Amino acid sequence: MTTSQNELKHPHSPSYDLTGKRVIVVGGKTGIGLGMALAAHAAGASVTVASRRSASVADHPELAPFEQLVLDISDEDTVRAAFNAIGSLDHLLVAAGPTDGSWGAFMDEDMRGVRSYAESKFLGSWACARYAAPKLSSNGSITLLTGGIAARPKIGMTAVTSTFAAVEALARSLALELGPIRVNAIRPGFIDTDLWNFLSPTDAADVREKVRTNFPARRIGYPADVGHAAVFLMTNPYVTGTVLEVSGGETLVDWQF
Repeated sequence: MTTSQNELKHPHSPSYDLTGKRVIVVGGKTGIGLGMALAAHAAGASVTVASRRSASVADHPELAPFEQLVLDISDEDTVRAAFNAIGSLDHLLVAAGPTDGSWGAFMDEDMRGVRSYAESKFLGSWACARYAAPKLSSNGSITLLTGGIAARPKIGMTAVTSTFAAVEALARSLALELGPIRVNAIRPGFIDTDLWNFLSPTDAADVREKVRTNFPARRIGYPADVGHAAVFLMTNPYVTGTVLEVSGGETLVDWQF
């Protein structure tokens, strides 16, 4: 049998099945993280969602399928203790990040905003990967989350752009460092979540209309779109060190929110 025939018969046939796998989603109780958690659960995984605060299932029935864990990614000791308590796992998704608007501006009086943002998002992602790695199965994966602004900077968001770019570089570096564990990043574009609640209803409607008009996909994105991408990255055994953009073509066009 030739090499090409052997490759065609390779046992790694495409599958989106996560049955029997344990998935940890840091920042998995709301927004994009919740979309990832729901997608992993639908694919058969046992899912633990972690965030800074515990949430009542009575108030948030969407969390009923999941085990909950309190974890603040900006506190290294808390991250270490959390993963020691978690034990073995198959896949880690890190969607958590600092409070929106906390990053400050480039010419602020001091650098507290950018330090806080970078330390939480970048070093928080680093810490989660660092303390999860020894617990991961050899065919497991880590997926980090950034955003379209990593590719198309916007005025006033230098800290976010720089931090997201650093997280994407971290994913590529860890793909080499941790192999055969696979490490990737997802770069979402405009995703319709509570993130946009800081806008007035009129402004929010205007942003959504701009997205529908300008983005090649001609629609807004949803957490489930990112969840679908996360399941792909967890289940494809030959994808590592990549940044998967889920943006509806946002980075191809000029638009202002």
